[in-house]
Amino acid sequence: MGDDDSARYVFSTTHWSVVLAAGDADSAEAESALGELCQNYWYPLYAFVRRKGYPQHDAKDLTQGFFEHLLAKDGLSRADPQKGRFRSFLLGSLKNYISVVHRKAGAAKRGGGTTTISIDEEIGEQRYKIEPQDSETPESLFNRSWALDLLDQAQLRLRQRYEKLGQIELYRALSPFITPGEEGITYAQKVEELGMSTSAVTAAIHRLRKAYRRALQEALGEIVADPEEIEDERQFLLSSLQP
Repeated sequence: MGDDDSARYVFSTTHWSVVLAAGDADSAEAESALGELCQNYWYPLYAFVRRKGYPQHDAKDLTQGFFEHLLAKDGLSRADPQKGRFRSFLLGSLKNYISVVHRKAGAAKRGGGTTTISIDEEIGEQRYKIEPQDSETPESLFNRSWALDLLDQAQLRLRQRYEKLGQIELYRALSPFITPGEEGITYAQKVEELGMSTSAVTAAIHRLRKAYRRALQEALGEIVADPEEIEDERQFLLSSLQP
């Protein structure tokens, strides 16, 4: 199976329009897939709420309550993958949820108390404290955090594949070369460290980068409604990371 065939296969089984079928039917598989996506990308929503001015604990309550609402059947009733990206759906739904919470006079009325998505408040705060505090709107912070989390998910997929192949040490040694331009590290250093020839290290880095591009394409494929949108989403990801 070639790279294109592999990407099409992954897309056909994981894209978000299938996940959102949980809003229309009793599908434990779809709910689980949506829950996994939310678990992967809770921080951008948490950061958005914090940048809106909510204190740490209130931001956790609002984000947690939003997921409780979202994973209920009525939380998905208006979802339509043809009307926008998954990130836009999540952010728009969060804004609506916060408005409803205010109308109901507080986060204490947010839901039934069931923890559907685990949010590590301390990790969220550690990340939030190093965010630029004066140059980003809540929306731009959300977009940049979303892009960074997508890159993290792609690297996690890549690491897991090397683990399955029994090549985790090779991955650790070469991971600084996933993207070109890493300063202070040379191929020669890795040749000596790994005991491989220069040509072998060069080939291994080429394979690593190719596998990373595939992992990123798969991660993007989960959050678009059509595989033709993957490139547009990739460009959005890159633009969101620009200073």
